Amino acid sequence: MERPQLIASDVDGTLLGPSESLTGRTIATVRRAIAAGVPFVLASGRPPRWIAPVAKPLELTGFAVCANGAVLYDCGREEVVAVHGLLRPELLHDIAHALDKALPGCRLAAERVSTGADHEMRSFVIEPDYHNPWGDGEGRVGPRAEVLGHPAIKLLVSHRGMSSEEMSDAVNALFEHEVDVTYSSSGGLVELSAHGITKATGLADVAERLDVDAERVIAFGDMPNDVEMLRWAGHGVAMENGHRAVLAVADEVTGPAGDDGVAQVLERWF
Repeated sequence: MERPQLIASDVDGTLLGPSESLTGRTIATVRRAIAAGVPFVLASGRPPRWIAPVAKPLELTGFAVCANGAVLYDCGREEVVAVHGLLRPELLHDIAHALDKALPGCRLAAERVSTGADHEMRSFVIEPDYHNPWGDGEGRVGPRAEVLGHPAIKLLVSHRGMSSEEMSDAVNALFEHEVDVTYSSSGGLVELSAHGITKATGLADVAERLDVDAERVIAFGDMPNDVEMLRWAGHGVAMENGHRAVLAVADEVTGPAGDDGVAQVLERWF
């Protein structure tokens, strides 16, 4: 493709490798792209509160697509710009009831965000025994009624005895047209968002705000929650060690994150 007018990248497993840190090469390449006037957008399953540790070293002051497209965040102002597709308590309760039958022993967590005057974004509520594959210890523990009692941008479902892929197959069969199911880790965790809300819809919002055509967007990813984004972008790039679903839709495959796969591609132009 010609030099892109907008760059979008997943974070974990794409920009960040096994060390879970940015390399000097990747930082330098991203900064050169920004200096050349090309916006760089983080597109992640992460909530807004987990964006700053990545955005600040890269000196990003523009948009980040968070929570798999449910939240548009301004890195420079450190505030939420838009929220799309909230899951209402009534739907959350219906989902939980069905999950208990389909995935006995599953545990739930809700990710919330506010665009109110206080811009309070830290609102992660978990059931007892909820397991986070990235490490337990975060979130306010409460009863299921509290987890499901307020609108959420994501419902997270964990199960210690299943893989994420197994869970995704089971949950997709239940909620084909009500919610979208994806995952960004193989460690027994799936994420449910409002139907039609993906990283692709979040990135399309950014592209419209910046007046950039989809064909001039390059996007990088490695897991199933990146599939729609890579399909939507003019040039979708999968990481070499990415999930087979991502490799299947990519226009190009680059090296793994541990070998600066994103930088390998962007150095063609920057």
